Amino acid sequence: MGSDDRIQWTVRLFGFWQLNRDGHPIAVSTRQQRIIAALAVRGPQTRRSLASLLWPDSSEAQASGNLRASVYRVSHELPSLLGSFGDVLALDEDVRVDVLLVRDLLSEIEHSTENLPPDAGELLRTADLLPGWYEDWVLFERERLNQQRLGGLDDLCRRELMSSRSAEAISLATMATQIEPLRERSQLLLVRSYLAADDRASALRSYRDFSALVHRELGIAASPRFAELLGLAIPGVTQPMGRPYYESPARSVAAGARMSVDARNDR
Repeated sequence: MGSDDRIQWTVRLFGFWQLNRDGHPIAVSTRQQRIIAALAVRGPQTRRSLASLLWPDSSEAQASGNLRASVYRVSHELPSLLGSFGDVLALDEDVRVDVLLVRDLLSEIEHSTENLPPDAGELLRTADLLPGWYEDWVLFERERLNQQRLGGLDDLCRRELMSSRSAEAISLATMATQIEPLRERSQLLLVRSYLAADDRASALRSYRDFSALVHRELGIAASPRFAELLGLAIPGVTQPMGRPYYESPARSVAAGARMSVDARNDR
């Protein structure tokens, strides 16, 4: 088979799982989906570590047997999708994976000051990793990617604010707050973006909505930085509005700590 006739595989993990062969969806069993997804997200894995990852409740012998049977099926039914290097399994280097494209985009956002794709924000907004999958390793990777894409949206928003493009900044900040409504850093950027657009009413409304949300969900008040920011633009706004802070032993200490870390990191 010539290089021009080589099969082009594409793995989609955002929104839903899908494997395409030369642009056409291919039906794959659940067990094989897990192997392909794990290699797509985590990269090359030893057979032992991959078996332990995918069958954590099975004995080592049973997990190894499950993996061996599944890899055999993938290799024979989906040729050139997998590569094997001794004891290491990986996707073939020519397989296209949406997760890798978003990781490259995040790296560009972090290290580049220009030439970013115009739809960068939308790409990050829709990068929801394997919704509906609840294995421990998927939950971990999803949360890690969520934090990375939220940071990317925040960085893009700051760039737009520095370039006096308030409408674009509002859009990006809104995307971030929709992904994680309790993220104070993104909520602050949304308020700043509204103020940059001279939309003080929306800035105040966003602050009040967020204040009510964190009080209801976490039992804490929003950071005083909101009032400081709004006070500079709206005379008379000097104290946090909404219900006052109160401590409740029943509230999640971990959730409150997450808010505090967000606040410290944005100083």
